[in-house]
Amino acid sequence: MKKVIIRKTEEIEHWRRNINSEINFIPTMGNLHDGHIKLISTAKNDNSNVNLVSIFINPLQFDNKLDLENYPKTIDNDIKISFSNGADAIFIPSNEDIYPPNNKNIKFLKAPKELSSALCGLNRIGHFDGVCTVVYRLLNLIKPKNLYLGEKDWQQLLILKNLVLRMKLNVAIKSIPTQRDFDGIPLSSRNIHLSKNERKLIKFFSSELLEAKKIFQQDKKINLNQIIKKLSAKKISIEYLEHLHPHTLQKARLEDNISLLAGAIRCGETRLIDHVFLMKRRPIIAIDGPAGSGKSTVTKLIANKLKLLYLDTGAMYRALSWLMIKESINYKKEKNLQNILKGISIVFKSNTNSHQDVYVNNYCVTEEIRSQKISSIVSKISSIKEVREFLVEEQRKIGESGGLVAEGRDIGTTVFPHAELKIFLTASIDERAKRRKSDKNSQDSQEIDLHTLKELIKTRDFEDSNREISPLIKANDAIEITTDGYTINEVVDKIIDLYNDKIPKETEIK
Repeated sequence: MKKVIIRKTEEIEHWRRNINSEINFIPTMGNLHDGHIKLISTAKNDNSNVNLVSIFINPLQFDNKLDLENYPKTIDNDIKISFSNGADAIFIPSNEDIYPPNNKNIKFLKAPKELSSALCGLNRIGHFDGVCTVVYRLLNLIKPKNLYLGEKDWQQLLILKNLVLRMKLNVAIKSIPTQRDFDGIPLSSRNIHLSKNERKLIKFFSSELLEAKKIFQQDKKINLNQIIKKLSAKKISIEYLEHLHPHTLQKARLEDNISLLAGAIRCGETRLIDHVFLMKRRPIIAIDGPAGSGKSTVTKLIANKLKLLYLDTGAMYRALSWLMIKESINYKKEKNLQNILKGISIVFKSNTNSHQDVYVNNYCVTEEIRSQKISSIVSKISSIKEVREFLVEEQRKIGESGGLVAEGRDIGTTVFPHAELKIFLTASIDERAKRRKSDKNSQDSQEIDLHTLKELIKTRDFEDSNREISPLIKANDAIEITTDGYTINEVVDKIIDLYNDKIPKETEIK
């Protein structure tokens, strides 16, 4: 594809009609650095879409006229950097193109107060309104499939995600973690203004945030006053330093697994921001839903793609049910059952095909627990108080350090109520029966006619939803996904998109 530079807004539509491709959009204000390069190269490597970089210094984002005038302008170098790192086109409009005089069609937007009144919004009055206005204008001109943004400006990222939802824009936001320079400070176009001494100050500020993150990983505590005291001793001018919930920007709570430590300081005339995410454990995805909704297949694929542990809780209940039948255990006798459970070991082991095998007391039961005989009894076994308490405790032990995706019928409500992402995966009875019928791994299901299979699924649903202990219900904060008419990969991609929207990319960096 021929690389092009577009300077007029009226040329954008013509260009868009002739490329015959979806667009990845990377908005910038120029003076490109390695952080921008990472955005452009990530977009290039993500897919086969056309990559468009915009270079526009938005006057609405500046509350200080001198700051606007002093903003570094390196257009020739920016063009070279963009094209050499994956841009197919560069959009360089003028102020008059973006904000034509007397054009009543320009929509000047307000950022949501709940997100814009904290942190940078305390002193940069109107800044985020200007960000929303220009991005909305650019998105409507370009109509991209994906919008690539950096997590360095985390508050701005949250506000733009809100904008996309609020204005019902058909664009996916892709983010990359904060990119840092050789000395640990976040890459910024404003770093060019720093003197050697000022750079030392911002380096000290960033190192204190990173050190606080290390301490938090061990102690699960943060001491803001101590950090402020250290910064003040270096005569660093602190604009703010806050410990907040990463999505609401309200004060962090004790129960928050992921929180945000964010600050802004002034070095001479330059204002710089930095942040780190504090995490008590790695994230957890909880996937609940009725039998046959595709949970196991979807969960395995998600675990593989996100490099998370796959916790098949259903297999644990099936394994226990298998043992009950195998050993002719009378599970109605509570005292005997409690003693028996103490001596049971259920573990997962990866096999040579990169799948998990299930072992009960060192015996592999992976294939045997998928029979219709087990399916017909597992709901009754799983409704027994002692059984659930035993296995829920085992599951929680596995999930103590997080980093897993679990599926079952009470994962989001009982086992991991504080999971970062909860999904309720469901499908119609007709769809589930067809899937079970076509499942080559379930020989019993293939031998049963479709009508009988539907009745069995209805019975299983009723038993799961009406048991006294941990019934199958959708958690209040779970996102329901009906899988009828969707491929497995489409469902997996949808859940991964939801995960990426909730979990900062920076938390994946070790």
